[in-house]
Amino acid sequence: MKTYALGIAIFCALSFNCISGQELQLNSKDSIVSSSWMIGLGYNFVDDSGDMIKELFDFKDQWNAVAFPSRLSLGRYFKNGLGVEAIGTYNKYKVGKLIDGSINSTEMDYFGLDARLSYDLNKLIGETSWFDPYVGVGIGYSEASNEGRGTYNAVVGFRTWISDRFGLDFSSSGKWTMDNSLTNHLQHSASLMYRFDIEKGLSKKGLEKLALIQENQRVSDSIAAAKKAEEEARLMAERLAQEKEKARLAAEEQARKDAENKRRTDLENKIKDLGNVYFSLNSSNLSKEYKELLDKLAMLMEENPALTLKVGSHADSRGAEKYNQWLSEKRVKQTLDYLIGQKGIDASRLTGDGYGETQLTNECDNNTYCPESKHKLNRRSEFEIVEF
Repeated sequence: MKTYALGIAIFCALSFNCISGQELQLNSKDSIVSSSWMIGLGYNFVDDSGDMIKELFDFKDQWNAVAFPSRLSLGRYFKNGLGVEAIGTYNKYKVGKLIDGSINSTEMDYFGLDARLSYDLNKLIGETSWFDPYVGVGIGYSEASNEGRGTYNAVVGFRTWISDRFGLDFSSSGKWTMDNSLTNHLQHSASLMYRFDIEKGLSKKGLEKLALIQENQRVSDSIAAAKKAEEEARLMAERLAQEKEKARLAAEEQARKDAENKRRTDLENKIKDLGNVYFSLNSSNLSKEYKELLDKLAMLMEENPALTLKVGSHADSRGAEKYNQWLSEKRVKQTLDYLIGQKGIDASRLTGDGYGETQLTNECDNNTYCPESKHKLNRRSEFEIVEF
């Protein structure tokens, strides 16, 4: 196993592929924006001279522009290179410019609204660094001198990016009118672009680097696997020893719980065998019979110094609820006073509550007739283990 690991290490060194993670890792330069939303604000220039080819760059006589930003665009661009855009433009046909073959004598407003589908040529020619060319087609509507025209559009342009977010866009569009009686025209643009909701992917260089990183990782994993097999044998022995110890401790804990549950059950059965303390009608006095019962309960508590009890006292349903509540509280007090005052049980080991007629043990409520023998069962003090 050691010989195998050494052989891999030698191969690594000779192939120059085992570069440390610090030297070889993906960074921001290895990724490109693959899809995004894009908004642009800039200038547009309209050439409506009547001849779309002649003197194409005659800015002085044929291009119309305004001094403020006059183009707004919004587009969504996808991983496959396609993009859909909506573009709004404003311009003015200036006096003295060549419009439809004649010198313009009246300043006219120009409005344009276009929708187009574009394609990123980098998908065909490969990544071209800062130069991002594209072509597109679309339709639009333009209006000049209160005369509207629908157009078929074709565009060629390129973008260059200063950062992932900001860049510049330059394009030229040919707009062919849908009405043969009207003229075709050109529209050029230069805009500042902002991208948002960006999704990135690896560039070609990034993919090559990723492949190298993955190869290095594969070799590292092979070396690590050899070490891991040796380590696992050691850990297996430790794990078996730990599991054996856990099983021993679990068995001890279960035995402790079983013993504790048995002890609690035994105590509950002894208290249950003693029974409840019962009272006469409208009385909280303890009879001799039930004092003897409490004597036995006190003896049980002395035998079990950790035992604490809750005393719950009750009344039958006869009489007013408020009176029965008061009477049950007196019965609690009488029971506790006897255990604490007469039998010397520490007060911290006893608590008590009076429940009035709210917890009857049978059907003998205010609406049901019952004989005295049944009513007596509800006039009681009973005992519940809190701790032991």
